[in-house]
Amino acid sequence: MKTLALFLLLGAISTVHLTAQVGTSPTTGSGGQTSVQANPSLGSGGGAMGPSTSRPIYISGKVVIQDGSAVSQVTIERVCGGVAKTVAYTDSNGHFSFQWGDRNMIVTDASDAGSGRTRDSNSAGFGSAQSAGGGNALASDPFGNRMMNCKLRANVAGFTSDSVDLFNRRTADSPDIGTIVLHRIAGVEGSSISVTSLMAPKDAKKAYEHGLQLLLKNKSNDAVKDFEKAVAVYPGYADAWVSLGKLRLERQAIGPARAAMLKAMESDPKLVAPYIELGLLAAKDANWQESGRYLDRAVELDPVDFPQAWYADAVANFNLGKYDAAEKSARAAVKLDPRHANPRSGYLLGLVLAEKQSYADAAAELTTYIKLAPNAPDVTQAKDRLGELEKMAGVTKQEPAIRP
Repeated sequence: MKTLALFLLLGAISTVHLTAQVGTSPTTGSGGQTSVQANPSLGSGGGAMGPSTSRPIYISGKVVIQDGSAVSQVTIERVCGGVAKTVAYTDSNGHFSFQWGDRNMIVTDASDAGSGRTRDSNSAGFGSAQSAGGGNALASDPFGNRMMNCKLRANVAGFTSDSVDLFNRRTADSPDIGTIVLHRIAGVEGSSISVTSLMAPKDAKKAYEHGLQLLLKNKSNDAVKDFEKAVAVYPGYADAWVSLGKLRLERQAIGPARAAMLKAMESDPKLVAPYIELGLLAAKDANWQESGRYLDRAVELDPVDFPQAWYADAVANFNLGKYDAAEKSARAAVKLDPRHANPRSGYLLGLVLAEKQSYADAAAELTTYIKLAPNAPDVTQAKDRLGELEKMAGVTKQEPAIRP
């Protein structure tokens, strides 16, 4: 049973992408696996966006940290009806601009591929894992407001973001929505944006920023060329190495992807993304020692933004027989996932507790998993294991106390 459970747990993390500034969004199913979806149906004409004859609306602004310093390569999201969609990235001066409903902007996001926690200081909980198309999220009000129930925010791990309500915005309004302020989260040592970006020369920044814009238009083949140019001009460009590595992973170019992530880590040891990606690559090879080493460092750098990193770290430590460390990571994964986007975290916690002979607590975790994921492919095995644990818990309760 243990061998089968480990195989299934490895399968659960084998397709998870935890860092998401590469233009596509994970949608999470009951088994914790992800698939990439993009919705080309969004646009300025027809459907939820109103008639094609409506005038375009342009929006611009700036993102700064609370100390006033500008931040480059930050994801800008519009959030309508709880559904997030990446619409722009900030440039080297922290500025951004985009056209509302641009048909070319087909990339959808779920707060953050990796994390799932909203970074909006005016709201709580996790971001939606749905794609940003369809429904009433972008519906117009009777007076023609195409931004009803919508707001704008920045999204970067390690920070919460102020949001700008777009409810009353009209075509005739100034495009400038002002400044979005990021607030650093206490206890986060690492970063999802490298300090090396500030030191990149102009040509490297231009290539990288152009590559990000191409990702928004779903032109990943062209974006690869821009990222390659950026790192050729500036070999220490950690963010560009990460973006290049992610695109190589999408193409199953594992060796070159690993090399790019190692370059990113070498360039900026406090950048979280390469540790996560390298940890997952090692897990795919069942190299648990290496996987645990990378993932331990990832959650040390950022303990609040990546519940799936905690989950993968728990898998690695469980396979290594480090049950205390596995329990700590599994509990963190469960705590950071109140919407149960990955119910396998609780399943894994139950397996860890069983190894530690906490049979009643283990049974409780498996019971919860079965309720949350009744159609998961391994639910039959989970039920069988639950039956074993309930019997073991019953036997433990009936054993007489050992007297000294």
